[in-house]
Amino acid sequence: MLRFLFRRILGSIVILILLTVVAFLLFFGMPRDPALLMCGKTCTPEALENIHRTLGIDKSIPEQFWIFISGLVAGRDDFSQGPCPAPCFGYSYHTNEQVWSTLLDRLPLTVSLALGATVVFLFVGLGTGMIAAWRRGTLVDKSFTAGSMVLSSMQIYFLGPLAMAVLVYQTHLFDEPRYTELTKDPVAWFTGLIIPWVVLSTIFAAQYTRMARSSMIEQLQEEHVRTARAKGMSRRYVFFRYAWRGSLIPIVTIIGIDLSSMLGGAIITEYTFGLPGLGHLAVESVQFSDLPLLLGVMLFAAAVILLCNIVVDAVYAVIDPRVRLS
Repeated sequence: MLRFLFRRILGSIVILILLTVVAFLLFFGMPRDPALLMCGKTCTPEALENIHRTLGIDKSIPEQFWIFISGLVAGRDDFSQGPCPAPCFGYSYHTNEQVWSTLLDRLPLTVSLALGATVVFLFVGLGTGMIAAWRRGTLVDKSFTAGSMVLSSMQIYFLGPLAMAVLVYQTHLFDEPRYTELTKDPVAWFTGLIIPWVVLSTIFAAQYTRMARSSMIEQLQEEHVRTARAKGMSRRYVFFRYAWRGSLIPIVTIIGIDLSSMLGGAIITEYTFGLPGLGHLAVESVQFSDLPLLLGVMLFAAAVILLCNIVVDAVYAVIDPRVRLS
């Protein structure tokens, strides 16, 4: 088990390094020069050269890459803004603030949005999927299946404005979405994120309804489940004691994969509702050709996804004893 986790961690580090290389190559392949954005319309060659020197982009690409990697491990003290402790992603070209501090400031909103939406779509998706499998072939099963197919075809940029128009501006059931720190006002934190949670979780809940239904029906056909029923155990006991646990294996796998989709959906959701999270920050970094900020958001998101995938692999053995990690 420990050897497996060690291999996965080493592989994750290699992936992060490769992502950093790709991001550097993509950035320097863009036609825009970040120094021109900072220099203004009355820019002179001398001023442009001075900005290049200040930003550190007058050096070669391999040298810049090595400086960046070294800063992540040991920090840097060669910035005019002051020392940058590890992990140092540098200073933003646009705001002139430390990237790591900016990431930490935006992180609570994105975490609240992603975790809240995950709880919603797991509760709704798994619940309706289990009910559909329990009532297989009935009107309830057909209604849940048809509804999940319709909702899975929806998009966040359509559901978001629609939810705002109906729930906020017409019926006035909710206030406009906003973020309040959980430690300051838990009620305002909850009420301000209800609509973004529902919108972000709708597509995932529809997908998990169909997946949970099919996985549960497959488990009900397994030999150990039929043996339990033949021994006289009740249908309800067999359903929740044996079939439900086995049906979680493919679902846990997809949850680890869907975390990347959740972060992608958070970008659209944050822009739709005007929430300043990591997704909004990622778009800003591309718009302003802000390399340190772009790398910071990309590597931070990638590290979270890789970590969650490692946790998902380790959870396999807990959910199903038949699973063994070599």
